[in-house]
Amino acid sequence: MFYVYLLRSINFPEKTYKGFTSNLKSRIKDHNSGKSTHTAKYAPWHLVCYHAFADEKKAREFEYYLKTGSGKAFANKRFL
Repeated sequence: MFYVYLLRSINFPEKTYKGFTSNLKSRIKDHNSGKSTHTAKYAPWHLVCYHAFADEKKAREFEYYLKTGSGKAFANKRFL
């Protein structure tokens, strides 16, 4: 399975992160331990939601969409 996930910073609740992985538990641990340079500054993070896909291409397309203007609006209205 492939996962698209949304995180929210615990200490900076206005900061969110959208990502893609094939190992969700490990990836969240990486974010919270500072292994990801993009998210280390705002750690710790909590998982808001995730979406599982059997098809990697569709998962990557959904992640890309969530990072666009309309995708951000969609995520803010539905998930955050």
